[in-house]
Amino acid sequence: MQSSSSLRPYVARVLVTLALVGLALLVWQLSNLVLVIFGAVVVAVLLHALGARVTRYTRLSPGLALGVVLVLLVAGFGLLIWLFGAQLAGEMESLKKTLPDAWTHFRQWLDAGPAGPIAKQGIDQLHASMSGLAAKVGALAMSASGSLTDMVLMAVGGIYLAAQPALYRRGTLKLFPADRRALVGEAMDASGHALRAWLGGQLLAMTVVGTLTGIGLWLLGVPVAFGLGLITALLDFVPIVGPILAAIPAVLLGFTVSPQVALGALLVFVVMQQLESHLLQPLIQQRVVHLPPALLLVSLFGIGSLFGLPGVVLAAPMTVVIFVLVKRLYVKEALHTDTPIPGTDAD
Repeated sequence: MQSSSSLRPYVARVLVTLALVGLALLVWQLSNLVLVIFGAVVVAVLLHALGARVTRYTRLSPGLALGVVLVLLVAGFGLLIWLFGAQLAGEMESLKKTLPDAWTHFRQWLDAGPAGPIAKQGIDQLHASMSGLAAKVGALAMSASGSLTDMVLMAVGGIYLAAQPALYRRGTLKLFPADRRALVGEAMDASGHALRAWLGGQLLAMTVVGTLTGIGLWLLGVPVAFGLGLITALLDFVPIVGPILAAIPAVLLGFTVSPQVALGALLVFVVMQQLESHLLQPLIQQRVVHLPPALLLVSLFGIGSLFGLPGVVLAAPMTVVIFVLVKRLYVKEALHTDTPIPGTDAD
């Protein structure tokens, strides 16, 4: 018969497995809360990074620097709304009015082509399969309202976290055994640094891609070009899927002018994606972590299935954090395998 001492490692592994399964079930049950907390962390990381820059150049205390950042952000958004709000609202209204006409032009162009009947049959089937969405307008409105509430909670929670990051960091570490707190703290710091670098690079890429796309569409004569550029910039936060969604209204609106303009709009998005993939993203990955496209795609669908549409929006930053934590806590610590840890000086 085996002694109790020889059974202890086995029992420990079983308990750890059960604990992980229980944690996964808890995360699934509280998925909305987990998403709000992570969204607040993303906001806090961004605010803390901006506050650190203000502190570096002004010698203000972290609290005052955060206050300056919040005032500047509110003032900046207010100024943008005052300067461009009416124009942007007009472009969005024009976009809403011209999209049905653009769809009609697209259908006419398809019907005139040799593949028109086949394409028309596929579109009709797609339209029939989506007709049931009309009965779900109320549910979608409630979902949008809930998402707005979640966004407010993320913003407020992010401000609180950014105001006292050390307090919440210490509180989180106290949930772990004393002999593991240094390791967990190191992994948290590395994931935080990687997330901050990724956010900075992604915001830069969004600005460049959105601006150049708006200019390119404007030069082609696509209606509401700068409104489409703004939509492109916002959707570019979601890798792979976002740029595809942004291209659809631009190409449709191109058909209101001519098929050639629609093709030109499509080429603008292809060129922008090549620019982002081969120039902007490599620059970002030098500062943070290389996420393979297949991993991003799987995380988009996996996290989206667990958390819904808000999960798709936050899938990329969540993947960055999980990737760093897995490398530090599992690959390096549990498997004793040397691997560079993004977000550390050694990386």
